[in-house]
Amino acid sequence: MKAIIICASTHHGNTRKVVDAISKECGVEVIDAVTVHEKDLSEYDLIGFASGIYGAKFHRTVVDFAAKNLPKDKKIFFISTSAMNMDFTKSMAGGLEGKNATVVGKFSCNGYNTFGPFKLVGGTSKGRPNEEDLKNAVEFYKNMVK
Repeated sequence: MKAIIICASTHHGNTRKVVDAISKECGVEVIDAVTVHEKDLSEYDLIGFASGIYGAKFHRTVVDFAAKNLPKDKKIFFISTSAMNMDFTKSMAGGLEGKNATVVGKFSCNGYNTFGPFKLVGGTSKGRPNEEDLKNAVEFYKNMVK
């Protein structure tokens, strides 16, 4: 199975740590959506969209990348890190409109956050993602592709 992860991790690199753990262990290609805006994804069987959460949303570059490059009828998954370990994947709706994509998995974990007022208290979720989070992310991916 040929897989790729489209990633944006601009604040503390939390999401990139998660994606890199999966890439290293499972040999998944990774593209930084902040610097790469176009890629032919037709040859991939599985496409991941990974982002830190910014204002309760996936990074705009990931949403835009999906809207511009995601072929129809692909299997996709989501990875996110945030101060609040919640499901923010609805924010990807604009990038997936009309794509008929099948979501096959979602992974999220806490990530160190110093945005806005959190900076005044030294941030939240210090030390996250941690080794356990990275291990869980790799297991999530391995179970998803079984």
